[in-house]
Amino acid sequence: MTGPTTPLTASTEPAHLHPHGDPTQARSTRLRREPARRARHRRPSWLRRHRHTGTAAVAMLAFAGGVVAANGLTARFGLVPVGFGLTATAGTVVAGLTLFARDWVHDVVGRRAVLACIAVGAFLSAVLAGPALAVASAAAFTLSELADLLVYQPLRRRGFLRAVLASNMVGAPLDTIVFLALAGFPVWSALPGQLWVKAWATLIPVAAVLAARALLRHRLRPARP
Repeated sequence: MTGPTTPLTASTEPAHLHPHGDPTQARSTRLRREPARRARHRRPSWLRRHRHTGTAAVAMLAFAGGVVAANGLTARFGLVPVGFGLTATAGTVVAGLTLFARDWVHDVVGRRAVLACIAVGAFLSAVLAGPALAVASAAAFTLSELADLLVYQPLRRRGFLRAVLASNMVGAPLDTIVFLALAGFPVWSALPGQLWVKAWATLIPVAAVLAARALLRHRLRPARP
C-alpha cells in the first residue's frame, strides 16, 4: 500500500527547473538594481552645484548691474517724456526690470544676497553717477526690500510670478517716492510716469516667462497615440 503523495509546489520545485528561474530571487535582484539605475540618470552633485552657482551669479549680476545702469541713465538724461504727457527719470525702464531681477536673486540666493547687491550697486553708482543718486537708490531699494518681506515671502509658495507682481505693486510706489525725494526730482509730477513705466517694465518679463513656460509644456507634452 502506497503512502500519500506530496504535491509539487513552486516552493519545492528546484530553481533550475522553473521556466524563469527563482521568482523571489529575480525580484530581489531587480530591486537591488533599481537604485543603481536611478543613480545613473541622476545628475552628479558637482553639476547641480555648478548650475546653481551659475544661476545665482547671473541673477546677482543682473540686479546689481541694473541698479548701476538705472542710476547712470538718470544722471545723464534726467527726466524724459514717456507718453501721455507724463515724464519719468531715464533709468526707470531699467529700474522696473531690476525689481524683477531682485525677486530672482531673492528666490535663488536669499535676502543677504539682495542686500549685498544693493550695497555693490550703490557703491558703483556713487562712482559713476554721483553720491546723491547712489544714496537715493540704495535707500529706495532697501525700503522696497522691507515691503517685499511682507508681500513676496507669504505669496512665494503660490507661485513665483504671482509673488513678483504683488511685491512690485507694493514696492514700486514706495521706492519711487523715496528715490525721487532723495534725488531731488519733483515727486508728484514725476510719480505717475514712473509708475507707468515700471508697470510695463515688470509686465514684459513676466509675459516672457509665461510664454516660455507654455512653450516648454507644449514641447514636453507626450504625443497622443
